[in-house]
Amino acid sequence: MDKPNFLIIMADQLTPFMVGAYGNKQVITPNLDKLCSAGIRFDAAYSPNPLCTPARASFMTGKYTYDLGCFDNGHAFSSEEPTWAHYLSLAGYDTVLTGKMHFIGPDQMHGLDKRLTTDSYPADYSWLPKFLNKETRLMQDPWGNAINYTKELCHPAEWSSYINYDEETQFRAKEYLYGMVPKRPQEKPFCLCVSYHHPHDPFWPPKKYYDKYADVKMEIPRPLEYGDDEKTFMDKSLAENFHRLDKYDITKPEGLLELRRCYAALTTYIDDKIGELLEILKNTGLEKNTVVIFTSDHGDMLGERGMVQKRCFYEWSSRIPLIMCFPDKNHSGTIIKEPCSLLDIGETMIDLAGARRPDAPANDAVSLMQYLGAPAIAREIYSEYHGEGVMWPCFMIRKDNFKYTYIYKHETQLFNVIADPGERKNLSGLQEYAETENQLKNLLLARFSPGQVQEYLEQSRKRRAIVREANKARGISWDYSPVFPDKFRYTHGR
Repeated sequence: MDKPNFLIIMADQLTPFMVGAYGNKQVITPNLDKLCSAGIRFDAAYSPNPLCTPARASFMTGKYTYDLGCFDNGHAFSSEEPTWAHYLSLAGYDTVLTGKMHFIGPDQMHGLDKRLTTDSYPADYSWLPKFLNKETRLMQDPWGNAINYTKELCHPAEWSSYINYDEETQFRAKEYLYGMVPKRPQEKPFCLCVSYHHPHDPFWPPKKYYDKYADVKMEIPRPLEYGDDEKTFMDKSLAENFHRLDKYDITKPEGLLELRRCYAALTTYIDDKIGELLEILKNTGLEKNTVVIFTSDHGDMLGERGMVQKRCFYEWSSRIPLIMCFPDKNHSGTIIKEPCSLLDIGETMIDLAGARRPDAPANDAVSLMQYLGAPAIAREIYSEYHGEGVMWPCFMIRKDNFKYTYIYKHETQLFNVIADPGERKNLSGLQEYAETENQLKNLLLARFSPGQVQEYLEQSRKRRAIVREANKARGISWDYSPVFPDKFRYTHGR
């Protein structure tokens, strides 16, 4: 086929365990179901970093956080880093973003030709992490994300700034696909990334979606069976200090039911948005040459293990949905079990577009097309987290059936995520798994240096604090605002 168009659809903070297309039959996702039936579902896709800004920087570049130096939600990644948008632009593509990408820093494009909305979060260093205790490196958020997971704050809302953002994101996507303002160059293939805020908290779904679950008793997490002394440094740092689970009790069944109901409703809201985009592709004839990719930046614990949000390596946080559908429906209904990464999406588009790389690809990504051969590719997949709430070197490696987490100078964990998908039995330190554990540890430490990360984190915080205060004093803002000249809109000038 000719150079394909690409439509990338991203939800924010969507765990595959709350998607109908991934087997949760309580959650209504008919459009994702259809996309899976017509395409390829990757069942073991992971976020390279379970946090927005670093995950999305990795998504754009195909590189891990460790190599980008982009560690938290107040951290920029360098404009020297080529992204899939640069490579596709060089191959003749119109590269466009509508919605969120959470770029931090003065470069708000990173190779994109157009951005059709502002971002939903600040582009400066205002979210630079602060320590609660310099000795323990613990942080405390006076707000605490856990408040959004309580029964009192999970409820329907007809409108909010978050719904407003996703409605604008959708409107701009539809306008672009229909070839209107901003005009889509008809002679160019396009890569349009549509990136929504939801189902990220706060969980305030429109009432019509909330009502779809009126008669559904949502499954809720099973309580943990081990004691407080078995929680990791990472668990405690997040739960007791950052998310403030010491202050807000999210374990009550009635609260968990409401939380899951609202999250499911927002997932269905996003599914409807996906259906609208797919219908436009069909009605305009664009579906004949458009590859559709759906994913998320990371998941959400949603009360599993008594935890909220992301920032950890447990499956509900680090696993992501990943679905790819070709215009000729080739490989329809295929399910890929081998582990892959959010990193791989850019490399896949570069591969399918036949884009030329002026440089050697110095990244860890592979084209997802390699998973469709026989035998499918087998590789180790990494994730890392050194951001707010922990600010400490933490790594994960997934290879074959096992997932190993390494918290520098603290605990380790080893799970067989196939035999033990709920990650209830930590196998680390058991003699019968010593060979597996050593192999995974050696692979991880051959790839990453935790000591270097620790040193870099402290120095980077100091440098960014200086820039933040100077920019604040000068009134400098890096927030992006698109311009749509009214002269070229509607009937003006025609």
